[in-house]
Amino acid sequence: MSDRHFTPNFEGCRALVLHRPHELVEALSRQLRQLGVTTLASWPEIGDAAASDLLFFDADMGFDGQFPWPEGMAPMPTIALIGSEAPGRLAWAIRQGADAHLLKPVGSGGVFAALVIASEGFARRSAMRAELEGLRTRLGKRQLVAEATACLMVQNNLPATAAYDLLRRRAMEAQLTIEAMAERITGALRAPNVRDRA
Repeated sequence: MSDRHFTPNFEGCRALVLHRPHELVEALSRQLRQLGVTTLASWPEIGDAAASDLLFFDADMGFDGQFPWPEGMAPMPTIALIGSEAPGRLAWAIRQGADAHLLKPVGSGGVFAALVIASEGFARRSAMRAELEGLRTRLGKRQLVAEATACLMVQNNLPATAAYDLLRRRAMEAQLTIEAMAERITGALRAPNVRDRA
């Protein structure tokens, strides 16, 4: 286990507080100011979310379609402000992809912990999303490599291993990745068909 400690710093961040006018917003804004975070309050429209680094949202009064992004796809760390523990309200907050939560009324503590947890959760979620997208891309490219290998098998009357070796050799000679060479081979085969249909 590492002894390395870190102190997250939110100095200079901008937080959007999506909540109807209430003393909670003032209490939250005070705590955020102490952490060097500037706040903007808005309700019910989200306003310019792109200008914010963090989002606090009212889980009690929030509604479907309130955010300009698909459920669970917020482009910043989100913290649900929860006053009601009604299952439907909690389920709604979870669907929105809340990275952390604060219980209402907001007291003199808890904001820093929520910011740290939300930021870390958001970073992990973003990394997982990027990794998944990378895997999908690689899977699509594998299909392309398999298709190009099959083309070379048919064109050159080769077994699969020899056709793949030929693909790899052509890629090396052209200083391309195997995937790029596979795309070139399959694209060349499709091009005449496109012209024939024109």
